Amino acid sequence: MKYFILILSFILSIISPPSTYSNDELISKLQSGGNIVFIRHALAPGNGDPDKIDLNDCKTQRNLNKTGIDQSKRIGLFFKNNNIPIDKVLSSEWCRCKDTAKYAFKYFQTFKALNSFYDEKFYKFKKKQIKDLQQYIKEWDGNKNLILVTHYVVISEILNIGVSSGEIVLSNKNLDLIGTIETLF
Repeated sequence: MKYFILILSFILSIISPPSTYSNDELISKLQSGGNIVFIRHALAPGNGDPDKIDLNDCKTQRNLNKTGIDQSKRIGLFFKNNNIPIDKVLSSEWCRCKDTAKYAFKYFQTFKALNSFYDEKFYKFKKKQIKDLQQYIKEWDGNKNLILVTHYVVISEILNIGVSSGEIVLSNKNLDLIGTIETLF
């Protein structure tokens, strides 16, 4: 099932390009606030997680490498250098997402609805997570930007697009895709 989702997301991203906005237009939208900003965790080489993953022990997970840490810092600089207002930063409980949030923004809170459901043992939580995430976004009422640091599968499920490591995806509260900004490794 997980491979089907990945292949479908890839095909959808080819058929319907994510954005016709320039980076300058997207930055302007971010500067005006009130947006939902999904960020896929920065580069963490590999695929999935080890079978004995423990969310309380980063050593049992796939983690950012030095390139991923540097990429996370560049994400933070992008927001800082462009004076993009941030209401709140929420992160998946996976270490690679928490580290991306920490290196990019320093302060964040974890939110279970952003957790990965890529592996079979977490897939059973998918429906509840997506429902909880949609409800949170529906109730969020900020005039700055809500930052959500999460995983490929969550972004794909919510916005029907495929994203690269560290990619910034901008949507409105109705989860209409506005555009994407890739951060380089």
